[in-house]
Amino acid sequence: MLGIDNVFLVWHSRVIYVGRTVKPIYHYDMNRQIAPYGSWKSPITSDFVAAGTVPLGGAYLDGDTLYWTEGRPQENGRYVIVKQSDSGPQVVTPPGFNVRTRVHEYGGGSATIHDGVIYFVNFMDQRLYRQRPGEEVQAVTPESAYRYADGQVGPNGRFFCVREDHTNPGQEAVNTIVVLALDGTDTGQVLASGYDFFASPRLRADGKKLAWLAWNHPNMPWDGTELWLAPVLEAGRLGEAELIAGGVSESIFQPEWSPDGRLYFVSDRSGWWNLYRVDGGQIEQITALDAEFGVPQWSLGPSTYDFVSAAQSVCSYTQQGVWHLALLDTGNSKLTPVDCPYTDIGGIRAGAGAVLFVGGSPTEMPALVRFDLATRRFDALRKSSEMPVDAVYLSVPQAVEFPTEDGLTAHAFYYPPHNPDFAAPEGELPPLIVDSHGGPTGATSSTLNLDIQYWTSRGFAVLDVNYGGSTGYGRTYRERLKDRWGIVDVDDCCNGARHLAAQGLADPKRLLIHGGSAGGYTTLAALAFRDVFIAGASYYGVSDLTALAQET
Repeated sequence: MLGIDNVFLVWHSRVIYVGRTVKPIYHYDMNRQIAPYGSWKSPITSDFVAAGTVPLGGAYLDGDTLYWTEGRPQENGRYVIVKQSDSGPQVVTPPGFNVRTRVHEYGGGSATIHDGVIYFVNFMDQRLYRQRPGEEVQAVTPESAYRYADGQVGPNGRFFCVREDHTNPGQEAVNTIVVLALDGTDTGQVLASGYDFFASPRLRADGKKLAWLAWNHPNMPWDGTELWLAPVLEAGRLGEAELIAGGVSESIFQPEWSPDGRLYFVSDRSGWWNLYRVDGGQIEQITALDAEFGVPQWSLGPSTYDFVSAAQSVCSYTQQGVWHLALLDTGNSKLTPVDCPYTDIGGIRAGAGAVLFVGGSPTEMPALVRFDLATRRFDALRKSSEMPVDAVYLSVPQAVEFPTEDGLTAHAFYYPPHNPDFAAPEGELPPLIVDSHGGPTGATSSTLNLDIQYWTSRGFAVLDVNYGGSTGYGRTYRERLKDRWGIVDVDDCCNGARHLAAQGLADPKRLLIHGGSAGGYTTLAALAFRDVFIAGASYYGVSDLTALAQET
C-alpha cells in the first residue's frame, strides 16, 4: 500500500516502512460508523484481556522426544512439564508439584531431561526431584536451605548445577557451582565459588571439561560477566580453571559445546552481542552484525542458538526490535537468514531434523513452534491462547525511531487506532497511550498483545517505547540508562509522545502514559517531573529507589 508521505507495505505480518512519517492506509467498508476516537465499540473485551494466556516455558529435547514447561493460571500459577506423545500433549508432572526454582529469585533452568528421566526443582521446598517413567517422583536432595537450578547430567550420572545457599537468612545468599550424587542425601560438592553469582554450567559431551559464567556485585549479567573453563577430574572435582573471556565491561552469554567439542559463546565486546568460538586456545568471532544474539539474563537458561550438527547451528538475533531466525555454517561462518513468519523468537532448541522455539508475531500470540529443516515448514505445536476475535480488528505495529535528548534517537513500536467498523470525524486526532516496559533493561516486542489491542480497537493510538537502556539495540544504547534511570527513560517516553503529536498522529492535548514495575516508576516520574502527559497509570510500580536498593 502506498501512502502520500511514505511507503507502507504489509506482507505476511511483517511491516516495512520508508520515510519520516508512518501513516498506514486500511481499506474499510464505506458504511463505517463515524464516532470520536476513544469511543469505538470493540469485540476485544476486558474479559478476553483478563483471561490471560498459558505461559509457555522452554522446550526440552531428549532424543526424539519433545517436552516443554507451561504455566497453569487456574492452579495458582503452577508450572508443569508436558510431553508430546502420539495421542497429543501429556502432562507428566504429578499434582502437588510446581516446576520452578528460585535461584537468583527470578529462577529459570528448573528442569533437565536425560535418557527419559526428568529432573526438576519443586517450588515449595526447592529440592531437586527425579521422575523415572512409571515410577513415583523421588527427592534426590535432602531438606535444606539450598536452592538448585540450571543443571546438566554428566556421562557418569552426576548432576552439575548452580546452587544457592540460604543457610544464613540474615546474610546474602552464597552462590556456587556444585556436583550432586543424586542419592537423596547429597547437598552438593562445591566445584566453583568465590563470586556473587554463577550461571550456565555446561559440560562437554565427553564430560571432561566444564564451562560456566560468573560475576560480582554491582554488575548485572548484561554489564560484565566472566567465562571460565576447567578440566573435570576422575574424582568429580575440577582441575585448574582458566579465564577464557569477559570482565567488568564485557557481557558473556550462553556458553555451549558443539557436537565436535568446541566451545561457543555470545559476547558484546564489539558493542553488540555476537557469536564467538574458542578454537585452539584463540577466540574467533563467528558473526559480526549490528545485531543482538543475546538477551538480558534475568533468569537462568535462556537460549538463542543451538547445534543441528557439528557443521550447522541455528540461531536467532534481533535487529531494530525484530527477531530473525538463521542457519549458521560453522565451517565458513556463513549466516543464512530463514524466511520466518515470527518476529519474536526465544528458547532455541535443535534436534531430530527440526528446530523448536517459542515464537510470536503481530498477529499471533506466543506459541511453541517446530521448524522442519528439510521442508522449511513452521508448525505451532502449542499456542498460549487462541485468538478470540477476527484479525481484521488488529492494529499492526510499526517500528519507529524518533529524536530524543542530546541529539540521539530512541526506538518504539507505534500502533495506530484501528477498527474496521468505525472511523473518526474528519480532522480529529486520536488520544495516545505511551507504554513504558519493565526491567528497566527489558524490551518490548511486536508480538500480539491484547492489552494494546484493547485500546487501539477503541480508537486510541499506542506507542510502546524501547527507551534508552532497553536491550536489543547494542551495548551503547543499553548503557544510556546507567546512573540515569528516571531521566533517560522519562525523556524518551516524553519525546516519543511529542514526536507523534508533531507528525499529526496524536492529539497533543490527550497524551497518556502507563507502565508496570520499572515502567511504573517511569510513569510516576514522567507525571511528577514533566508536563507532557495529562494522566497516567502505574501498575505495581517502583516508587522508592532507596528502599529498592536496600531491600533487593
